[in-house]
Amino acid sequence: MNSLKAYADDSDADIAEEVSMAEVADPEAVAKRLGLDFAPIADVVPYASSSELNKGNVVAIIDTKTKKLNSNPRYEQLFKPEAGPVNPFKSDKQRAQKNMLTGFVEKAHINEFHFNNEAQSFNTLGFAKNPSAEAGNSIVGDLKKAAAMGGTSVADPKVKTGLQKRKRVVNYDSADVEGFTGPWSRFEDEKDTAKAEPGLQAEMDEYTKKRRAMSRAGRKRAREAQHVVDETVTCHVKDNPDYKQRSFMSIPMYTGANLRDDYVPHRCFPPTKQMHTFKGHTKPINALRWLPGSAHLFLSCGMDAKVKLWEVYGNRKCIQTYFGHKMPVKDVAFNYDGREFLTASFDNYIKVWDTETGQVKQRLTTGHRAFCLKYNPDEDKQNIFLSGMQNKKIIQWDTRTGEIEQEYDRHLGPVNSVTFFDDNRRFCSTSDDKSIRIWEWGIPVDTKLIQNAGLHSIPTMTKSPNEKWIVGQAMDNRLVLFQLIDDKLKFSKKHAFKGHNVAGYACTSDFSPEMSFLCSGDAQGRVYIWDWNTHKIVTRWKAHENVCIATLWHPHEKSRMITAGWEGDIKMWNT
Repeated sequence: MNSLKAYADDSDADIAEEVSMAEVADPEAVAKRLGLDFAPIADVVPYASSSELNKGNVVAIIDTKTKKLNSNPRYEQLFKPEAGPVNPFKSDKQRAQKNMLTGFVEKAHINEFHFNNEAQSFNTLGFAKNPSAEAGNSIVGDLKKAAAMGGTSVADPKVKTGLQKRKRVVNYDSADVEGFTGPWSRFEDEKDTAKAEPGLQAEMDEYTKKRRAMSRAGRKRAREAQHVVDETVTCHVKDNPDYKQRSFMSIPMYTGANLRDDYVPHRCFPPTKQMHTFKGHTKPINALRWLPGSAHLFLSCGMDAKVKLWEVYGNRKCIQTYFGHKMPVKDVAFNYDGREFLTASFDNYIKVWDTETGQVKQRLTTGHRAFCLKYNPDEDKQNIFLSGMQNKKIIQWDTRTGEIEQEYDRHLGPVNSVTFFDDNRRFCSTSDDKSIRIWEWGIPVDTKLIQNAGLHSIPTMTKSPNEKWIVGQAMDNRLVLFQLIDDKLKFSKKHAFKGHNVAGYACTSDFSPEMSFLCSGDAQGRVYIWDWNTHKIVTRWKAHENVCIATLWHPHEKSRMITAGWEGDIKMWNT
């Protein structure tokens, strides 16, 4: 027992010694002596104190991302702060829970009718109920208007928004097929078109006017208006009409020649001397044309964009000057009785003129140049003519309407001449494609094509007075022959008139009235006369200083001729 007591006393002494050491020892000193890193123990939940944690016996740890609760926690437990480190640099709002960038979104059920009712009320009336849950029955928007209207909404049938004042056009009569409106008819005061303010409307009208002027149709109208302004005629005769009320279109009484339509001299002779020089053109002349029937007048056109009418007898002066083109006049053509004539210019216009008054009756254009003009010789078709165009077409025009009646489009190059034959039921055309095509009037398909290896381009063609032959001025310095047999045109390969030089120039040729001679100019300004039967040169002389572009034999006189040169002079020759 004594031994057991001694053992117990020793144990109590050791325990007392340990307790005294624990009371005396400094923890920091002990840690420093043992080499330990002593640091204070931090609270893992800075917002939760030990007193708060010890309030309940059991603390429920709830995952913030869970969607299911297995217990019934209290409000204080659900809204406690999360355990873990906290960023000291974030504010309370930044530390709040978020499931998107701008905050926390929760799904909620909202009645569709109430939502649309409040949205439409705010858009229409200017006020609506506050959608916040804590707001109660407060109003947002125009509070004065809400107080005046009692805080109602657009769902109230007594509320007038202003749309009810507009009345619709009502017609529920189903028998009226065209006038029936139904419930969706237009309002009575509804405007079909919007009208701008006067200042804005004037600005818009000015802009529209400029755009129309810049359009293709506007430019065309401007060109036509400019042509109308520039169309003038100058009469150089003082006594027109004369004391017997006769105009220059009347056939003169005393000329020393028979000017009847059917008169043909019995025998013709080559001219031997120059009788007169007609001066008036300032640039080269392109064409000469006799007045149909009497031939007491002739027409000339030139590069000076002027057309002049000259008298053959009497004072032999210029009677009238017609000016209506901006560019050189390429060709002119009289109608059946000479009361009208056509002009074709390089400004792409074809104009119909009254010979006596100088009035322009029609202005025609396709946007392309016309190289030749020809009226239909039939008396009942004097409103129709053909024009050979630069764009490889032959256009058939009606002067009464100004419209295109037909297009003959088979050539491969610009059309140079058109000649009628077979009682004007057919016509032939020549082109730069070195071919001659035969056409039936009104049918745009050629019936015959003449195109030989030795046939060159033919810029001009002339029909004989007996209408049995056609002579063409070829570019290989020959006058080639074509025989007219009924409705056929036969090329005479072995017969040709040679000796002159016309390569590169559209020099015209002509027959003597009784077909005993054939005359033509050339590039050196000479005039050649051949015998029709022998094809030999009878005479030639120097007529002009430049190209002799046109020669015409008077249809009622045996030796009278006129020639035109590129120096701008027209000369008359006789025996």
